[in-house]
Amino acid sequence: MLRGGLALLLVLAFLGALVYRELDGNITSVDVDGWLSSDRPPENPSEALNILLLGSDSRAGANGEYGDVAGRRSDTAMVVHLAEGRRKAAVVSIPRDTLVDRPECPGQDRDTIPPARDVMFNSAYARGGLVCTVATVEKLGDLRLDHAVAVDFAGFEKLVDTLGGVRITLSEPIEDSYAGLDLPAGTQRLTGEQALGLVRTRHGVGNGSDLARIELQQKFLRALLRQVDRTGLLTDPVRLHRVLDTATSSLTTDEELASLGALWSLTRSLRGMSPERVDFRTLPVAASSARPNRLVPKESEAKELWKALREDSALPPKNR
Repeated sequence: MLRGGLALLLVLAFLGALVYRELDGNITSVDVDGWLSSDRPPENPSEALNILLLGSDSRAGANGEYGDVAGRRSDTAMVVHLAEGRRKAAVVSIPRDTLVDRPECPGQDRDTIPPARDVMFNSAYARGGLVCTVATVEKLGDLRLDHAVAVDFAGFEKLVDTLGGVRITLSEPIEDSYAGLDLPAGTQRLTGEQALGLVRTRHGVGNGSDLARIELQQKFLRALLRQVDRTGLLTDPVRLHRVLDTATSSLTTDEELASLGALWSLTRSLRGMSPERVDFRTLPVAASSARPNRLVPKESEAKELWKALREDSALPPKNR
């Protein structure tokens, strides 16, 4: 009996190792630290973490079904700040239409992309991918980023479907033919396709600005966090494997985060954080006086927000 039990444990350990290697192999990694120069903001003195989260609108590979659009842009950009102790977090959205100074940074083929002033924020991803976007955010906020993660259209849609959809309440109907979206008001469970349309829509809400879209993106993320918290995903090994398999196959990360072990460790560290302890913010911006339909950071308010993230301190009050 003892031998049989030991044999079973060895088989399970072997199968577990194979699954681990399979999921590890799904992740695409980029050597962000190796590509960037040493001229970066200082590393965080505490155990807090700053993670750049990007949603890519690239139509490469499986994303071709979402339309024939050349190049790629960061449709969604958020700095996720995980406080020391992992009891609270802040998520700061950066509008893609924000005008920034992009620093010199390496391109995809290790060529050098020259610096540029007053260019749209998402041009950093279009020109230099994950590495150049990290460099641009670090310059914008004088904030060291510990990790970076990009997820594409196809991966986002599959991930939501693997979770069984996401339950969300809309205060008004949303219709946007560009995003293939026709949702009634009220509480409903979104499929992956509907969720993707929701976080992409600019024509179905408000005045069609990126700020209105960011509000929807943050609303969706709140709903997603609540659902993961309610369903106890980490206690369901079969479902967790499906979710991890879907998630890892759609991710591009920095090299340090590009393993199931690193992702698992990061996820496990958040077990004590309730969704209500996540503070969603948007980089304070105003309309550009020189360029219509573009935004510029509100310097004093933006500096205060970045300072709070650097120091792992309380965020400034909202709506001042």
